[in-house]
Amino acid sequence: MLKEEFSPSGFLGRSVKEMRPEEQPRERLKKYGAESLSDAELLAILLRTGTKGMNVLNVSRALLSRFDGLRNLSRQNWQSLKVVPGIAGVKAITLEAVFELSRRVQISSLGEKISIHTPEDAAALFSPKLRDLHHEEFYIAFLNNSRVLTGYKRISSGGSTSTIVDVAEIVRQSVMNRANSVIMAHNHPSGYAKESAADIHLTKRVSEALKLMGIGLDDHIIIAGDQFISMRNKNLIG
Repeated sequence: MLKEEFSPSGFLGRSVKEMRPEEQPRERLKKYGAESLSDAELLAILLRTGTKGMNVLNVSRALLSRFDGLRNLSRQNWQSLKVVPGIAGVKAITLEAVFELSRRVQISSLGEKISIHTPEDAAALFSPKLRDLHHEEFYIAFLNNSRVLTGYKRISSGGSTSTIVDVAEIVRQSVMNRANSVIMAHNHPSGYAKESAADIHLTKRVSEALKLMGIGLDDHIIIAGDQFISMRNKNLIG
């Protein structure tokens, strides 16, 4: 993936139409393929137009610079994006939609019928959703007796260091969704790949509460950046 530094010089005063064909992102894509374009050029194709005095390529470069690269940019909601000069509401919504689609493509690679047999399978399901968030989110996934995913639900969303999880709500949702077993997942925005005492305590409480309803807690996955922790692998689930 190619990257560019934002600089106000260069193409700032020229519209894309005024550039030579070999400089225009759409023409470059047609001639050389999408993989040859930089992040800014690909964004420029999505944004289509710039602003008075700043063409769409420089708007794209400014956007990448503002959020320190594509990965951080992809986790922004449209309300955060629209405050950037040149990014109105429609463009901001378009970008959020594209980034969400890219995450769903990653999940869809698991197939239409998702079976979860290992911690790696569970991490592959939740990592695209959780790994780049700047706040904690907590999900539960429902499995049938063949270990096929029948659905998942976000239970809570909190701050940068914690989120409040209602054990009773986890049990209620698991019963409503007729789960044979459940996988819990949340993220550590800090990227620190170590379970906390609170994580261990919650895992034990949920496991005991679900057991009363005849439902198993299969695992508790913690996503920490590009790493993950499996509570089952650490023998922290009875």
